Amino acid sequence: MLQDIEPYLACPHCARPLTLDGRTLRCPGGHSHDLAKQGYVSLLAGDAHTGTGDTADMVAARDDFLAAGHYRPIADALAAAAVEAVAEAEASDGGDGPGGLVADLGAGTGHYLAHVLDALPGRPGAALDISKYALRRAARAHPRIGAVVCDAWRPLPLLDASAGLVLNVFAPRNGPEIRRVLRPGGTLLLVSPTSRHLRELVDALGLLSVDEEKQRRIDEKLGPYLTPAGRREVEFTMRLSAEDVRTVVGMGPSAWHTDPARLAERLAALPDPVAVTASVTVAAYRR
Repeated sequence: MLQDIEPYLACPHCARPLTLDGRTLRCPGGHSHDLAKQGYVSLLAGDAHTGTGDTADMVAARDDFLAAGHYRPIADALAAAAVEAVAEAEASDGGDGPGGLVADLGAGTGHYLAHVLDALPGRPGAALDISKYALRRAARAHPRIGAVVCDAWRPLPLLDASAGLVLNVFAPRNGPEIRRVLRPGGTLLLVSPTSRHLRELVDALGLLSVDEEKQRRIDEKLGPYLTPAGRREVEFTMRLSAEDVRTVVGMGPSAWHTDPARLAERLAALPDPVAVTASVTVAAYRR
């Protein structure tokens, strides 16, 4: 709930701490932000635009696909990496690890954040996303999640050094801001697709492909701000029905670039079910 993350929130206008007063967040500078009835709060700057956020249809597709468990090995690997990162931080600091918030940048429906919070009892979690449709679901995904509308490319509405752990799953990455909100010794856990991800569908359906140099480019962009601290690849085969395939297309970036009529025609040519590769890298970066 929002009460759990209140101590870590910063005003998007003046960066001062926010305090929850009933159903309104207020800062010493006089700015106020009301909670939506769906449980999230918008901490967008006044001139921000939400047009790049996931639509209601995309969010519904993602919720259906993730709830079916198709990406469960990814969620399990992320949770294991989170437990490992916290244990290493506590060991290196003599039992006083970085603690603090678990912030999920580009959290979507909160699915992965909820999985990580289950593995880290007592930690509060902030679901940060620009899509209010996604955050309506994230606000209900776990009792320790607070959902906040914000723009990943702008200053995040979090106080300096407020997060012990930042998650980033198939989402935009703002290196300077991630470093700012991470506590010393804190970790960014980043999940990104490899060039083999959904490869059986890319050519068959004309989907967007993943550059083989993607991980190198991520490392280069984060290099000035964070230090690589290990990575693991997670690869497995899913057996997807035609409806599952339609859902996985509809929940990702290809949803913006796919013609529905052509997709339906190509889907009809696929076997049902179809074997599809899921392939991601779970990489850790430390401040």
